[in-house]
Amino acid sequence: MRCPFCQHEDSRVLDSRVCEDGLAIRRRRQCPVCERRFTTIERMLMVVRKKDGSEEPFSREKVVQGVRKACEGRPVSSADLALLGQRVEAALRASGASVIPSDEVGLAILPPLRDLDPIAYLRFASVYRHYETIDDFVKEIDRLKADGTDRPSVDQGQPAPVRDAASQPLF
Repeated sequence: MRCPFCQHEDSRVLDSRVCEDGLAIRRRRQCPVCERRFTTIERMLMVVRKKDGSEEPFSREKVVQGVRKACEGRPVSSADLALLGQRVEAALRASGASVIPSDEVGLAILPPLRDLDPIAYLRFASVYRHYETIDDFVKEIDRLKADGTDRPSVDQGQPAPVRDAASQPLF
């Protein structure tokens, strides 16, 4: 590592610590020439390769935005989505690959999304699993039922409140 003070090509590591929830390493270094100390933070760079061949840095927020669309109208909180994004990033980092095809990112979203909300899972899976017929959906629903993932959500099982014209607000 080049010294930021004297530009010497080498430095000695004095201390290393894991930081940022295990996603980075903080190193305290000392230059052998000027003897000044400095800190570096090393992060593993993950890049997503899109279908057109272009590459961009992995973004947990982009994962959350994509899943948010599938969760519209579902009882899923922003905290749930943030945790899902964290789980997806952890799974992709655990693979050890630095370049990840965009399809693999989509497939990595499916298991935690299935645990979070089965309806949102079906919506999202219809894109990444390339369902072509209604039978494909039926088979996936049968798999969800067999796995016990088809649990009622918070708002299911209770009838919607019935409102007549007299109970509607005027403004």
